[in-house]
Amino acid sequence: MRRMQFSGFAPLFLFVATTAAFAAPAADQKADEQAGALLYRDKGCPQCHGAALEGNKKGPALADIRDDKEWPPERLTKQIMDGGQKMPPFADSLTDQEIAQLVAFLRAKDRPAPPPAAPPSN
Repeated sequence: MRRMQFSGFAPLFLFVATTAAFAAPAADQKADEQAGALLYRDKGCPQCHGAALEGNKKGPALADIRDDKEWPPERLTKQIMDGGQKMPPFADSLTDQEIAQLVAFLRAKDRPAPPPAAPPSN
């Protein structure tokens, strides 16, 4: 029987491949959270839910929604898509990816703050 021999690069390759596999999802998650923060700002969500997700007369607070067991990602997705009570549906104005990014932002442990909106050009 012949034994397989690994060159000195095989362990390094396995380490890099494994590290990349675990780092990529975290990087993608952070990118989705940041994109969701921009969507939250740019799609008018603060008008009803407040700039800091504190809520107002038009809409409920969302600041603690990540810890609310009644609002898993699937329910948040459905709410954004279909709307409800006073909330309009966004299924026609947001892509599936954008909705997933908004959910990632709302569920983020350390929510990123979107940069200030660019001033209108004259």
